[in-house]
Amino acid sequence: MAQDIEIETSVKNILEAIGEDVNREGLIKTPHRVAKAYKHIFGGYEKDAEEILRSAMFKTTNSEMVVVKDIEFYSMCEHHMLPIIGKAHVGYIPDGKVTGLSKLPRVVDVFARRLQIQENMTEQIASAIENAIQPKGVGVVITARHMCMEMRGVEKCGSMTTTSSYRGELLDSNLKSEFLRNIGR
Repeated sequence: MAQDIEIETSVKNILEAIGEDVNREGLIKTPHRVAKAYKHIFGGYEKDAEEILRSAMFKTTNSEMVVVKDIEFYSMCEHHMLPIIGKAHVGYIPDGKVTGLSKLPRVVDVFARRLQIQENMTEQIASAIENAIQPKGVGVVITARHMCMEMRGVEKCGSMTTTSSYRGELLDSNLKSEFLRNIGR
């Protein structure tokens, strides 16, 4: 609750600093709405990605690649606090255990709902999977648009940034190629 009040006060200060009237009808509830939105947008700080993955672990004899692709996410750039909008593709090669399929998108959300740079987010997702599941290999590819590049600065709309992280057996060029085919690359 104290955090909400601090955010509301900060938003009021920003509105006044840009020349707005915080008592204008359309802005009266804006500080409260922003505080509520930020609680959701930055909710990843309160979650543990590895714990999420371990919460649904199952033994398996499958040793073939497991891939969940086109995981839509929204994040915020840590440099300008502007949106990053993208898709993550996550895969791993089991080594005796798998996690519930819904856990992979949840892990993407944990890291997306923090201030981020895409390069780090890609590595954080791969590390969480590697640590929690201990698979033979992990692959993560993220493609995203950055509003800090589109709304300000260079102003290049539609530019896409792609980052990747490969671990273990997915460093092998044949398995990496299989992963990339699975995600449509």
